Amino acid sequence: MALVVAADLRFDLEVAGRPAVHAQLRGDANRLLLEVDDAGAFAGARDATAVRALAESLAAQGVVVRVESGGRHLVSLGDVRAPWWQRRATGSRRIRVGSVRGAFTAARSRTRGTQAVLPDAALVPPTTLWPLTPTLRRPVRRPVTTTHDPARGGSPRLVLAKENVWAGERLPSYRLRERTTIGSAPDCDICLPGLEPQHAVIEHDHRDEYVVTALAGSTRVHGMRVEQQLLRTGSRLEVGEHRLVFTREEYADHGRPHGGRVGGELGRQLPQPPRDVI
Repeated sequence: MALVVAADLRFDLEVAGRPAVHAQLRGDANRLLLEVDDAGAFAGARDATAVRALAESLAAQGVVVRVESGGRHLVSLGDVRAPWWQRRATGSRRIRVGSVRGAFTAARSRTRGTQAVLPDAALVPPTTLWPLTPTLRRPVRRPVTTTHDPARGGSPRLVLAKENVWAGERLPSYRLRERTTIGSAPDCDICLPGLEPQHAVIEHDHRDEYVVTALAGSTRVHGMRVEQQLLRTGSRLEVGEHRLVFTREEYADHGRPHGGRVGGELGRQLPQPPRDVI
């Protein structure tokens, strides 16, 4: 589907040691007209790469930009197809030359050594040069042999669930502390509208478990109203009208013996050593 745009833009290009170039971009739908005083201002050697990239981006959106100077058609960029002999001068099938002057400008852009005026990769911040090892190392996945994580980790968190989620939308996630309060008061760790000021609290106990305790209002786990309940990965916690899902990595979630589902959800699980209770 072609991109639909409307444009009416005037701008000036100023380069040290050269006269200013005036330009106007106008048009609607997916056809735009760019009128410039001097198209050669964009004919630096490094500009050629940027122009080709721009032409490919316009083509992907179904947009065509016709470039004119003094009423003469120079080139068209974007959703066009150039003949093979023009590609020798432009280096792109998405740049169609409209006149001899346009062909001269395109050919000069590949050999001219003037300063570039269009943005290119040179404006991107450089990558880390040293040390190389941290940038090339693959992420290390820790082997799962027990759910008794000595660091008492596993990134325990609550994720706010929604019925309607937009494409690409990221749901809010709340990292759990040793004691995490939930309510509508501003000083709560998880502050949600419509709740009691201090609605519920989640505490990390001496067994390395996370337990929710109702303080006021309605607190449910998997739809059942509770006063206190231990949370496991996948536990659905409902406070008021809000629904949150508890999650913790399997290597630290004691509800998954040996860090997996050997034999299925109801099958025999591999034994693991007893955990140290602090």
